[in-house]
Amino acid sequence: MGNSGLTSSLRVAVAQLNFVVGDLHGNAQRIIDAAHAAHAQGAQVLITPELAISGYAAEDLYLRPGFLQSCQVQLDRIANELASLDDMLVLVGHPHAISSFEAGKSRSHFTPACVNMASALSGGKVVATYTKWYLPNYQVFDERRYFKPGHQATVLEWKGHRLGILICEDAWYPEPAAAALQEGAELLLVLNASPFHVGKRVEREGQMALRVAETGLPLLYAHLVGGQDEVVFEGNSFAVAASGQVQVRALAFQEDLPCWDYNPNTQSWVGALAPPQEPMQELWHALVLGVRDYIQKNRFPSVCLGLSGGIDSAIVMAIAVDALGADRVRAVMMPSPYTAEISWLDAREMARRLGVRYDEWSIVSVFESLQGVLAHEFAGLAADTTEENLQARIRGTLLMALSNKTGALVLTTGNKSEMATGYCTLYGDMAGGFAVIKDVVKTRVFELARWRNLNDPYQTGASPIPERIITRPPSAELRPDQTDQDTLPAYDILDAIIALYMEEDVSPADIMARGYAQSDVEQVVRLIRLNEYKRRQAPIGIRVTHRSFGRDWRYPITNQYVQL
Repeated sequence: MGNSGLTSSLRVAVAQLNFVVGDLHGNAQRIIDAAHAAHAQGAQVLITPELAISGYAAEDLYLRPGFLQSCQVQLDRIANELASLDDMLVLVGHPHAISSFEAGKSRSHFTPACVNMASALSGGKVVATYTKWYLPNYQVFDERRYFKPGHQATVLEWKGHRLGILICEDAWYPEPAAAALQEGAELLLVLNASPFHVGKRVEREGQMALRVAETGLPLLYAHLVGGQDEVVFEGNSFAVAASGQVQVRALAFQEDLPCWDYNPNTQSWVGALAPPQEPMQELWHALVLGVRDYIQKNRFPSVCLGLSGGIDSAIVMAIAVDALGADRVRAVMMPSPYTAEISWLDAREMARRLGVRYDEWSIVSVFESLQGVLAHEFAGLAADTTEENLQARIRGTLLMALSNKTGALVLTTGNKSEMATGYCTLYGDMAGGFAVIKDVVKTRVFELARWRNLNDPYQTGASPIPERIITRPPSAELRPDQTDQDTLPAYDILDAIIALYMEEDVSPADIMARGYAQSDVEQVVRLIRLNEYKRRQAPIGIRVTHRSFGRDWRYPITNQYVQL
């Protein structure tokens, strides 16, 4: 349905950049610099991701008048500084205060104060705007809290081409694209900030191909890259020809400024096509980027963690070294009376392989001292999880003391299987600032370890994880001869039940109908329900599935409902 009379191609650049929430001046400068670089490559259009000026997502900052006003100041600055590039159109994503708010009229504090907008800049002026129609309010999204929806299509003429503008969620529904087609669009340009989870790239490219099939209009998808608190954006901007084929794609998990040529005669794209990453590769890069950006953007000098000789702390340390370099990672082994000698040996060997600072602090004397203090109170009572938790809390206290003294952020090492079932200790192994693998189930932790040992994406030294750490039975080592499977179902069963119940909302009865034992299903569901109070006090961590514990999962702690 494109205009076959057109003959001139259009060079479009994507500012796939790592913006920082709230760094308004810095974000604007990144856009300005990208525009000059793209112009030097002959680009006639530059597209930024969604809400590029504010960063995505700025949450309740969108409710503050001064923040919105400052975003407008930076939009004006971008327009002024790029005025000399009058042969290039720059599409910028930003929040824009609604008129009643700009006029200073009274409003409820939580009435949406702005819209999610894209402004087209040329010659120092805003020549067109588009307001996002569909405001997601599921999973990690809360856009209806902050924005009012738009309802008008925007199609602008540039260099003989008619460009339809959409923002993110709008391209997941037929109506906005159809409206742009109705207004005469030849090409769809979509500004995006779409959080990563494993498999999202395939889903996203499929949905955009569906819009192309419905409208006959080629489409370009400009995406954000970087970590923001729990979420990660993986880049991989792309463009789809009228045939439905993804013909060009930007790099994954890193900044990029691709310039792609659109041919209106063939309704196709010419440019670099970055190869897709396979799932474990995506997952590893997402975790590394999430750690790097959380540490860098919050200006922590370094990180520390408890290295136990087990698989979870091993994975977290390998991720941290890939993200920050060995000189910014510190590992502390804190043996208790129940720590096996092989745990010491494996922890030492892994620290040696990765070149991190490594210390051993025995907690035996502290544990004995606390037991002495509590001896009278506990007289006649058998040892139980109380004594186990004491050991975990000693370790947590020591790591937090190290953090306080040095400024190093404590990385916690609990995985999603443990967070689901409460196989973790409040103020113990849950004590820390960032939970790197809280959305990675145990079976996938093992897959990641094997993948990383076969790959060296950051040239830090191949096979960082000693093989015995991967093959030995997992254990918290808080009592004699303890293994995780003493109290939990086998991890392949446990993780499958967690995925069905927690991620897919499948009822316990339907899970059992799929062949899982009633005792296992009832145990896992009960543990998930009972341990909500723990998860509510856990540090934030990186979201890598379509449903993680945190903003994706909002269940009451005080709750007596039992699902059948």
